[in-house]
Amino acid sequence: MIRALYTAASGMNAQQTSIDNVAHNLANVNTAGYKKSHVEFEDLFYQHTRVPGSSTTTGDSPTGLEVGLGTRVVATSRDFTTGTFRATGSSLDLAIQGDGFFQINRPDGSTVYTRAGNFHRDAQGLVVTADGYALEPAITIPENATSVTISRDGAVSATMPGQNAAQQLGVIELATFQNPAGLSPLGGNMFQITSASGDPQVGPAGNEQRGMLTQGYLEDSNVSVVEEMVNMILGQRAYEASSKVIKAADEMLAQVNNIVR
Repeated sequence: MIRALYTAASGMNAQQTSIDNVAHNLANVNTAGYKKSHVEFEDLFYQHTRVPGSSTTTGDSPTGLEVGLGTRVVATSRDFTTGTFRATGSSLDLAIQGDGFFQINRPDGSTVYTRAGNFHRDAQGLVVTADGYALEPAITIPENATSVTISRDGAVSATMPGQNAAQQLGVIELATFQNPAGLSPLGGNMFQITSASGDPQVGPAGNEQRGMLTQGYLEDSNVSVVEEMVNMILGQRAYEASSKVIKAADEMLAQVNNIVR
């Protein structure tokens, strides 16, 4: 019974982590470019009384006798499927149709990656994120530009007063990874590379299996509220079941302690 208490407690801890993950997904249901995650579990080690194939008086045992010691959370896996597109009408809002990440240059000189394409123009005309981090490669839009056009392959052009032909300002490049699930989330819609993600493969949009850009749209979160509600109910019921196991084990221990000799 003591073992049952600890085993059930491991299940409660694991389900609490699962509920925490569901809460985080639901909290970001309206976050542009957010990618949902789900919790992965694994069973803990076993106490073996008899292993399969061990010798018995009648021959080799076809099955073993073991008792498991519960579960634990082993990973949170991120789902990078594309979210729905939402029209905004802003010339600096971009959505990636397919694989790829925008490259963002942080003040410390490091490069991070994001799927959120809600860009703005700062006081110097640089295209930046909502936090003021510059897009990489840097794109500067002249102050007197009357319109900005971003093509599907990332070419940025601006029309100047008194000119009929648009002036090209630069090209937005995207980064792809062998294993995007290996990227480490930093918050603020940003990811950084790890040894698990591999090095970024950088190039223009639409080349080498990179996605295309769509101007005037944002990619919404790929969180499904219905799916997360179901996951929440499943986690809650599993948590309740483990708590009932603890209660049953405690009652059994109480009966043993109350035996009159």
